[in-house]
Amino acid sequence: MKAVICTKYGPPEVLQLKDIEKPIPRENEVCVKIYTTSVTASDCIIRGFKVPFKFWIPMGLAIGFKKPRKSILGIVFAGEVESVGDDVKSFKKGDEVYGFDRFGFGAYAEYKCIADKSLLVKKTKDISYEESAALPFGWLLALHFLKKGNIQSGQKVLIYGASGAVGTAAVQISNYYGAEVTGVCSTTNLELVKSLGANEVIDYTKEDFTHSAKRYDLIFNAVGKKKAKLNCKDSLTKNGKHITVDDGSPTFHMDDLLLLNKLIETKQIKAVIDRTYPLEQIVQAHRYVDKGHKKGNVIITVN
Repeated sequence: MKAVICTKYGPPEVLQLKDIEKPIPRENEVCVKIYTTSVTASDCIIRGFKVPFKFWIPMGLAIGFKKPRKSILGIVFAGEVESVGDDVKSFKKGDEVYGFDRFGFGAYAEYKCIADKSLLVKKTKDISYEESAALPFGWLLALHFLKKGNIQSGQKVLIYGASGAVGTAAVQISNYYGAEVTGVCSTTNLELVKSLGANEVIDYTKEDFTHSAKRYDLIFNAVGKKKAKLNCKDSLTKNGKHITVDDGSPTFHMDDLLLLNKLIETKQIKAVIDRTYPLEQIVQAHRYVDKGHKKGNVIITVN
């Protein structure tokens, strides 16, 4: 099968398309023929080993020092079940699925094996494989941190970085919870964020929300402290909370993925896709994501 191998840490050019042996599922695993995957911010961080110096040793111990121990990157995927292990009961050959393998990687390939009890769900036929691959990463992150911030109906919520994969998800999830949403983004993305249901949109190139008299119950920095260190204490209500996408290691649950699956099936939310590249152009896709200006998700077509 064809797969993209990360030969060492570095720029996008360290990714190489190669022919390798097709994986065989174990007793409790599903083998998925991958149709689409996504280039996430996490993929680029891992590929480039882009972490502060103090995290070099922990990250090296976790994934490898000179190169990733698991050389095929990619954490989200959508495709069709090609075969199942003897103990698998919840999936069968031909099922259309999508999923998220945070630590297993392996989605930059034509086939991937994953345990049937992992974050893997059957997709509705009304949703494309491209849309399915655009869901898990941003949506699960946004849902985790908004829950961590104890989002409630009627709250005033501000999403900083509202046009990225996490931000576009956060705007829609906040709407789902009944919050009054303010999105912060650049000029070119104002209409996109409005279309996702933001009650108000602020252009950060023209206005600093921290200089406004408006107060928020929850401020979510969806781009992280490295890109935007927000001094927003005075923009919070008395019991308001400020959370960022890099506040600790998130935990993901099947119930959350099932909720997102239900919301996309009932068209209460929608996937946001910026660009689509074939697997053969994975280097170009990483270059684009490295620029830090993508709108929603960058999708890779595999099969």
